[in-house]
Amino acid sequence: MIARKVVCRVTKREARAWAKARRTELDMAAVGRSMAQALFSLPQWQSAGAVLAFAAMPDEPDTAEILRRALADGKRLLLPRDPNDDRNVILEVRAGIGGEEGALFAADLLRMYALYAERRGWNMELVYENTTELGGIKEASATIEGQGAWSRLKFEAGTHRVQRVPETESSGRIQTSAATVAVMPEAEEVEFTIDPKDLQIDTFRSSGAGGQHVNKTESAIRITHLPTSTVVECQDERSQYKNKDRAMKILRSKLYEAQQEKQNAAIAAQRKSQVGTGDRSGKIRTYNFPQNRVTDHRLTGDVKNFNIAAVINGDLDPLVDALTLADQARRLQEGAEKGE
Repeated sequence: MIARKVVCRVTKREARAWAKARRTELDMAAVGRSMAQALFSLPQWQSAGAVLAFAAMPDEPDTAEILRRALADGKRLLLPRDPNDDRNVILEVRAGIGGEEGALFAADLLRMYALYAERRGWNMELVYENTTELGGIKEASATIEGQGAWSRLKFEAGTHRVQRVPETESSGRIQTSAATVAVMPEAEEVEFTIDPKDLQIDTFRSSGAGGQHVNKTESAIRITHLPTSTVVECQDERSQYKNKDRAMKILRSKLYEAQQEKQNAAIAAQRKSQVGTGDRSGKIRTYNFPQNRVTDHRLTGDVKNFNIAAVINGDLDPLVDALTLADQARRLQEGAEKGE
């Protein structure tokens, strides 16, 4: 058969190996790469008809679906990997429009990421927060350390919109508010050298709860990078030394991010508007409490909607998986248009 000749380098044994890996949900990297290389080494690999003709063998009824997935997974496996995927993350959340409700929503988002970090086995530490009297957050920053943190959180950057009846609303009227999220890969110290002469370091007394020691000693740290006017504050720790260490870590990441944007115009195009203006027009996602759904506006069809209770309680994996697949599809499309 012609079909057999076209795909002669993909044997039944290899097809069964692929099927077994699928059924047992094993890591597809090693198997997928070998299968992809076998398929794509053929000059006729783009001929879907030939592949499916081979797949239609009567003694292998599930081979068609196996090879369809092999073709799709193989293409994705050959995409260049984001060099930042294994990095830790600096996460920043800020209240947008909506006044106190916007701040309460920002606090909900910070809690959502804390629960997600716990599910993934990551370590999340709050570095700075500016809270309101009702428990909302005007702004907060945190470090998230763990395997694949950047790869799973990089799609969270942007404006998040919420529609619900606020705790501050007595008439039951639904209000629309927003909060912004910024996500940056944590920079290693060796990648960016900071001249101590360019730093202005100020100490001040911490605000908020923490006892007499925190409130009466100047343990909080504010570091200003004079050439760029970048300011970082940290007051979470009782020790001035620990606050300074954390503030320097965040400053290095901020400067690393700025340097990376200058060097790479493509990355700048993706990240320079990460959080937008904090209004509703540049939203990436809507949390609609009355309708019990979260809608990610970068996705299409039924796959764009998710259960709000699950998402807000840290079950972000289905949403992140959908965004990852959409990003891979976009990159494959761009490659096809360029003839790659």
